[in-house]
Amino acid sequence: MTTTERCIAAAEAHSAHNYHPLPVVVATAEGAWMTDVEGRRYLDMLAGYSALNFGHGHPRLLDAAKAQLERVTLTSRAFHHDRFAEFCTRLAELCAMDMVLPMNTGAEAVETAVKTARKWGYTVKGIPDGRAKIVVADNNFHGRTTTIISFSTDTEARDDFGPYTPGFEIVPYGDLAALEAAVDADTVAVLLEPIQGEAGVLVPPPGYLPGVQELARSRNVLFIADEIQSGLGRTGRTFACEHEGVVPDMYVLGKALGGGVVPVSAVVSSREVLGVYGPGEHGSTFGGNPLACAVALEVIAMLRTGEFQERARELGEHLHRELGLLAGSGAVDAIRGRGLWAGVDVNPSRGTGRAVCEQLMARGVLVKDTHGSTIRIAPPLVISKEDLDWGLEQLREVVEA
Repeated sequence: MTTTERCIAAAEAHSAHNYHPLPVVVATAEGAWMTDVEGRRYLDMLAGYSALNFGHGHPRLLDAAKAQLERVTLTSRAFHHDRFAEFCTRLAELCAMDMVLPMNTGAEAVETAVKTARKWGYTVKGIPDGRAKIVVADNNFHGRTTTIISFSTDTEARDDFGPYTPGFEIVPYGDLAALEAAVDADTVAVLLEPIQGEAGVLVPPPGYLPGVQELARSRNVLFIADEIQSGLGRTGRTFACEHEGVVPDMYVLGKALGGGVVPVSAVVSSREVLGVYGPGEHGSTFGGNPLACAVALEVIAMLRTGEFQERARELGEHLHRELGLLAGSGAVDAIRGRGLWAGVDVNPSRGTGRAVCEQLMARGVLVKDTHGSTIRIAPPLVISKEDLDWGLEQLREVVEA
């Protein structure tokens, strides 16, 4: 057996089969490139679903982590530490909000947003106890906790995990009329992804997000934007909502906030909304720990210059121009996305999304499929134009073969 085969066999024997990874075993990585245990190099065109927006092992992020590792890594929130206040301040400033509630994973942040919206509904809006409702969109992906899958329409994520948590209504994504009909006196929030990543990088129709914002304001409900995948530079702006001139009532952030080094997530909102919490009403042992704050502070500092957003915008325009040529050739049926992020629907005659990913892996390019024939492209924002073009050329040769 090869080293790769031995590693995969051991994983199959001793880990639950909750993922179906490509048969590659990564050993090292730098920038936009990864090297496996056999010494083969691969261009990373997925970037950990945006968790690696700044690439693998960015020197600024590693230096921030190393410096903090030598000082203190964890205190729990039972005590104050000297990185916490600055982290909350800088992240609130980046979001043009007042307050931050840090957690660890994206799913934790979504759960926090759900709890926050419900508590706001009861204590501020005055909804009778037990009746708070949150409206969500179909084909959403907000995580895989029991509560979150309760409002998922993905059967793989949802089936056989009931009973499900009540309090949610699902409407078609991008349908403003359906959303308006669903919002009633008991609605506390509308929770949406500005761009649906797991669904295939679905961009809503123009005017949808501004319409959601106006509806939320007129009905006194919170507009919660899950920017875990779309935020922090991926689309060419700090937040995907900015493309439509929209500022939600609450951001849900994660993935890139930890720089691909540590898990960091957060809910960011106004004082009126996050001020509903009292001591002991919500928490996390690792949420807002010193190591996480140190790394996230460096991420925020890197975003404040705007250089990564601009790079995503420029390379994103190039990416979509090149992918448009594929659409014209008939090799793919549709292309969607914004910035350095794209969903490509491969023509079924060219094979499944999984088959395309395996062929690309054999050529040294790593991407991931979703929903049958769709592949997602989301390289690190630090990728060079030359490497991006090389990766796209491999895709072109695979789908046009």
